[in-house]
Amino acid sequence: MDAQLEMFMAILQIISPEEASGKTADLYQEIEGAFGRVPAVVQVYGSSPALLAQQWEGIQYYRHHPRLGAALLATIRMLISQANHCDYCVGFNEAMLINHLGQSPEAVAATKRDPGSAPLSDRDKAMLLLVLKAVQTPALLTRDDVEAVLTHDWTESDVLDAVVHGARNQMADVIINAFKVEQDF
Repeated sequence: MDAQLEMFMAILQIISPEEASGKTADLYQEIEGAFGRVPAVVQVYGSSPALLAQQWEGIQYYRHHPRLGAALLATIRMLISQANHCDYCVGFNEAMLINHLGQSPEAVAATKRDPGSAPLSDRDKAMLLLVLKAVQTPALLTRDDVEAVLTHDWTESDVLDAVVHGARNQMADVIINAFKVEQDF
């Protein structure tokens, strides 16, 4: 057993891919097929097949979202996680933006300092800023904020999907921080 899993086990019993059975093993197999491995962050959910299935369904939904692009979603996750001091998610999404989505390390660093400087279209930046406001200061979100985003050819369904994505990421940050998930990417 590696050191990372030993740390998890001090707080929570983790089901590794080698130990998994039943629905958990089936889901791990799907996840490994998609990502080439089962990330430690996913293994946290392994002891609850129902939660693991929900997590995987959510991941699949956003991976194939018809209107919310990968760079926008990764930027949302990175910035929400930065506010939550979740080093795992910040690093994971930073690496995704740089290694898979073509952003420079300098551009990602600038985004972390000022979300308005993100190398996204004006349309995507409008959505990004709305999601950050909705998740970080939900009581301050207004109908005018939503109307402003709708002028960028977003739909109310897109707004809901994006805010839910940011809120789910905030929940994941809590889980990752609570159970001390260490980087494995």
